[in-house]
Amino acid sequence: MKARRVLILGRVQGVGYRDWMARQAESLGVQGWVRNRPDGAVEALVAGEEAAVQALLSACRRGPMLARVDEITEEFVDPPEEPGFLRR
Repeated sequence: MKARRVLILGRVQGVGYRDWMARQAESLGVQGWVRNRPDGAVEALVAGEEAAVQALLSACRRGPMLARVDEITEEFVDPPEEPGFLRR
């Protein structure tokens, strides 16, 4: 299982990004979590089969309709301990 910590910058708060990402992750079978950060970014931990993680990260570059994604950074991390995908 591959896991990444992802930081998404742009207009990503107040546009339904977390709910959208949780739905995308669940449909792909990706585990982890997503949360808003105080600096206006969205942070996520995503883990699963490499193809599913890549599909989610590709979708995250577009985001939901009202979002504007300016930049995404990724780093490899340990997989989450909790099952499923949580919206924090």
